[in-house]
Amino acid sequence: MKELLVSDKNIQNKIYEIRGKQVMLDSDLAELYEVGTKRINEAVKNNPLKFPKRFSWILTKDELELCSWSKNSTLNDSGNKRGYNIKYMPRVFTEQGVAMLATILKSKKAVEVSIGIMDAFVAMRHYLSNDNDIYQTLNYLNNKMLEHDDKINDIFIYFDKKEKLFLNGTIYDAYSYVHNLIKNVSEELIIVDSYADLKLLDMIRDIDSKIILITSNKASLSKMQIDLFNEQYNKLVVFKDNSFHDRYLIIDKKKIYHIGTSINYLGKNLFSIDLLEDKCITVELLNYIKNIIN
Repeated sequence: MKELLVSDKNIQNKIYEIRGKQVMLDSDLAELYEVGTKRINEAVKNNPLKFPKRFSWILTKDELELCSWSKNSTLNDSGNKRGYNIKYMPRVFTEQGVAMLATILKSKKAVEVSIGIMDAFVAMRHYLSNDNDIYQTLNYLNNKMLEHDDKINDIFIYFDKKEKLFLNGTIYDAYSYVHNLIKNVSEELIIVDSYADLKLLDMIRDIDSKIILITSNKASLSKMQIDLFNEQYNKLVVFKDNSFHDRYLIIDKKKIYHIGTSINYLGKNLFSIDLLEDKCITVELLNYIKNIIN
């Protein structure tokens, strides 16, 4: 077993603590399994039910920076990240995710290496159990800083989210505001926008949740663009319906925002974003949408 791995210490150096869990990068697993990073991610894409969020997820930019800092390394070091391209956010796997991955890859190498990885996870947990360990302390503080920043951001959104007016020319502010709304989705995001285009795909690509887009035949998004997007991210479902005039963002079927313009036109003219609070309206709208997507 020892001959198959660089060393147990080498594996431990590839284990990071993110969201309170010990994880490994897709590129590091690919290096250990001696396969391409693309094959690792294809295993998840082809078996989504076997990789729930507690097993594997795509890093946010803040988590990627923390991951790089915590080991004093750079993630675009091509010397030890074979098959990894920094322009795409990497995927990470927990201990359970690594075990599941070994069953999908179905090779002797994957099984043997995974056993070594399991041992490394156990060793790291023992190592981090020491309260005086500097790595644990710094990692804990950094995770708390990220968590604290998110909570502060959520507070600002809470007090500023019911109604928001954007003057013409406030393009960046409008995009930033909408992005902050949709990044808080945990299960499902529904977007109703008859004129959806590539700007929408750019906005949703970092969201690690199912996304439903209801658009019209007037949308400039082509089937090829949607297929290419799903080939990498595998999370967008598109329905064509010409009955909508207004635009909506529906977050986890709980919060519905009415948007006065299409996402591809945010900030170019004066418009507003409003949180719908009338229960009769929200229930009726959700039922209408349900009939479209079911």
